[in-house]
Amino acid sequence: MARPVTLFTGQWADLSFETICQKASEFGYDGIEIACWGDHFEVDKADAAYCEKKRELLKKYNLEVYSISTHLVGQAVCDRIDERHKSILPEYVWGDGDSESVRQRAAEEVIKTGLAAKRLGVDVVNGFTGSSIWHLNYSFPPISPDMIEKGYQDFSDRWTPIMDEFKKVGVRFGLEVHPTEIAFDIASAEKALSAIHDHPAFGFNYDPSHMGYQGVDYIEFIYRFAKKIFHVHMKDVGWSPFPTEAGVFGGHTSFGDRRRFWDFRSPGRGNIEFEEIIRALNRIQYAGPLSVEWEDSGMDREKGAKESCDFVRSIDFKPSDVAFDAAFDENQNGHN
Repeated sequence: MARPVTLFTGQWADLSFETICQKASEFGYDGIEIACWGDHFEVDKADAAYCEKKRELLKKYNLEVYSISTHLVGQAVCDRIDERHKSILPEYVWGDGDSESVRQRAAEEVIKTGLAAKRLGVDVVNGFTGSSIWHLNYSFPPISPDMIEKGYQDFSDRWTPIMDEFKKVGVRFGLEVHPTEIAFDIASAEKALSAIHDHPAFGFNYDPSHMGYQGVDYIEFIYRFAKKIFHVHMKDVGWSPFPTEAGVFGGHTSFGDRRRFWDFRSPGRGNIEFEEIIRALNRIQYAGPLSVEWEDSGMDREKGAKESCDFVRSIDFKPSDVAFDAAFDENQNGHN
């Protein structure tokens, strides 16, 4: 059976929940991955009646939901808080803006998100963790190993209690491995798992677009963390084969600027090798949704979302259940 193809609503939060449901259905999607911002999924309102209304609306448009996502609030759990966070957090999480208070309220909100996911009927929450050490990513002035270890300990101290609560209700958290997070490549993902003692509720929302332009082996990531891939984003990125004005770090340019070395692309229009991803997902027996996270500064999003749904369906395939040379073995056996 083909995997369900879903649309992440995070980039569509300017539209009402019903509007994006209608569009996702018209685009041909099987379901949506619901963002916990805009009016798409409001955690503070998500009692049983609220969740039932969401399910009724999904049913109206013949859509399923397999996960919800808390990227914005999750980011604040470990981050060094500044004015940027005020623009992405609910007012009741931002509160007085005191850094530690914001982090604690964000952690409480992520726990509530796990409980709300359970009421909605899904068992995966995707998102970010934030990082207290992302600013130490480049090693000058010199960074001591102890400074990095303290960052991973901070992550463990803040996220282990959250994951304990998720485990109690049978919900898992998928960190989208991504620059600015505690895990942004294979090496840092291994450190994150070690720091949180391979917590059963903690794993990854696999997204190759954030690894490809870094030079990270995004296919090996699937094999290395086979048991920890809880959800998959189908998102593309293109990078230049030639030197550019703004390199991997972006040169403080905006997405879509032609001087950039890399930029996100509509699936199938960048450098990501999606067929190898599908083959790897087949080998690890991933049967969950393939969720399109659509971002392409140079393309109309409705055209892109429709095209992406068709593209993902076209490149997804189930593995063979027979060996291609099995017939030769049978013939040989018949002559013995």
